[in-house]
Amino acid sequence: MSDFAGMEDLLQDFLVEATDLLSGVDNKLVDLEKNPQDHGLLNDIFRGFHTIKGGAGFLNAAELVTLCHLTENLFDKLRTGELALTKEIMDSIMAATGTVRDMFGHLESGVQPPAADASLIANLKAALAGEIPAAASATAATPAAQVTAAAPAAVPAAGPDWDKLFGALSGAPAGASAPAAAPNPAMHTQVAGQTPEAVIQHAVGRRTTDKPGTVSAPVGRRTEEKTRDNSIRVDTSRLDQVLNLSGEIGLTKNRLNALRSDILNGRNDTDTLHALDQAVSQLDLLVSDLQNAVMKTRMQPIGRLFQKYPRIARDLARNLGKDVELALVGEETEIDKTMIEDLSDPIIHLIRNAVDHGVEGPEERRANGKPEKSQVRLEARQEGDHIVLIVADDGKGMNPEKLRAKALEKGIITDEEANTMDERQSLHLVMLPGFSTKDVASDVSGRGVGMDVVKTNIQKLNGSIEIKSVVGKGTTFIISLPLTLAILPVLLVQLGEQPFAVPLSMVREILPIEISQVQEVGGNATMVVRGEVMPIYPIAHLLGWSPEKVPEYGVLMQTAEHTFILAIDGFMGREDAVIKSLEDFRPKGVAGVTTLSNGQIVLILDMKELLADMGNNRGVPRSSLIPLGQVAA
Repeated sequence: MSDFAGMEDLLQDFLVEATDLLSGVDNKLVDLEKNPQDHGLLNDIFRGFHTIKGGAGFLNAAELVTLCHLTENLFDKLRTGELALTKEIMDSIMAATGTVRDMFGHLESGVQPPAADASLIANLKAALAGEIPAAASATAATPAAQVTAAAPAAVPAAGPDWDKLFGALSGAPAGASAPAAAPNPAMHTQVAGQTPEAVIQHAVGRRTTDKPGTVSAPVGRRTEEKTRDNSIRVDTSRLDQVLNLSGEIGLTKNRLNALRSDILNGRNDTDTLHALDQAVSQLDLLVSDLQNAVMKTRMQPIGRLFQKYPRIARDLARNLGKDVELALVGEETEIDKTMIEDLSDPIIHLIRNAVDHGVEGPEERRANGKPEKSQVRLEARQEGDHIVLIVADDGKGMNPEKLRAKALEKGIITDEEANTMDERQSLHLVMLPGFSTKDVASDVSGRGVGMDVVKTNIQKLNGSIEIKSVVGKGTTFIISLPLTLAILPVLLVQLGEQPFAVPLSMVREILPIEISQVQEVGGNATMVVRGEVMPIYPIAHLLGWSPEKVPEYGVLMQTAEHTFILAIDGFMGREDAVIKSLEDFRPKGVAGVTTLSNGQIVLILDMKELLADMGNNRGVPRSSLIPLGQVAA
């Protein structure tokens, strides 16, 4: 039974408000570390802890109140000048915010949180008394580079256990086949006694679900499936707009009913028909406005997703001995609420890659004439009916030739593929499963997992990702996503008389197909488009149907990995499809269904899944374009 019987609404309200408040505190702490004399930040953080403490008091969460009270007192002394902010005090504060977030997890599970770790309470009390704990001081003074240098030479350079960290972020089990790293004392002392896994879990906002007195599962293993937050905050002005439009639609409906009665009673004069035409046009306009207004209620500022990343970047950079600033741009950009949770892991991976792989250490940057502080930029903006997310760094960049050579060495691509790859395709090699530029997997990286997760998650959102990189200047990842998942622009294509829908974001152009121009290269049907040889995939072959006639048209389509021609019998134009999911039964290769204006139900094809089903040998012979019984031209 819950410890909060009869207080469920109060508890949920507290968790929503306090979680946002704590994320804001985390960001302000990162800023405070750069500007320790900023009294505005000190006051804001003090008020944040004071507000959380007040809400916890209503819930009788005594241990949370105790921890917030100690931290609040510490900030009171900092803002009045009785204490000066040091790295050791900051470490204790960061640990406190992480523990507060863990306590939120217990509250969410319906139980009172246990007491904070005794060493954390001792550190906070010592800081309040003006005493710097020796353990914390020694910890903060140990740069990550020194810890790494002290590791035995027989194993990869030791550091934070990033394999476990990946598991903590994504819920995937840590790699069992990974070589064991040397023991690292920093893993048990960093950030006021917390392990790096715990620090990042706190920064990410991962909530624990174990109850007091139980043993937590190992890091990287989920004891229960994470539940999605299906609630949403909506500005009352947007709800007012929906209400007003609903009222106007009601009035128009009444007008149409009156005109219907008139027409049924024999009135079909010009004025009556003109009034009917006006009422139908008015209804069409109102329904369109209502659809847009309802869609806007699903939109949320992406800043709510961004606000946890400065703390993550700060902790990663510190553990790696780097000086990195994460710049946030476009936090006010709005995105569909259902996409926010699915974007969390991909952005974490991209930021982690930028801090770990992308930017150089201080010494290397000095040697290259760069400022010691590197910058990673996380940007969001709206472009038409798409949202564009950018993760860019000013680091070392990537060399396409070296990426091809590494992929060839690992057997991921063949000599023929390597010779035909352009720069764009070479850069996208980093997103293949198992690809890594490191020869030996270490605790930090080298397993070729993270970027594959990014690509997979973005594809699930019907998005695309592009990579731009300049050696010595940096790398930029550009993610393009539909404005909403509820409406998908599609191209309606035909196989015989049967229409199908394909995502318009993948379509580049429509070409006529003349069978005489189709050549067979390596056993596969191809066409030359502006000097480039393109494989042809008949839609009938992808669906497992027998072709009834030679395809007349080809749709030039592009995914992150492939450019190809989809051979079709005809097309019916573009349409904005309202997607209906098939939850109980979803055939393979079908993303959902939509209904056309004439009432016809059309399947929306999942092109990536259909292509994946073809296996490594994606091509089809020229003869597969020609129905049995017909003679090839």
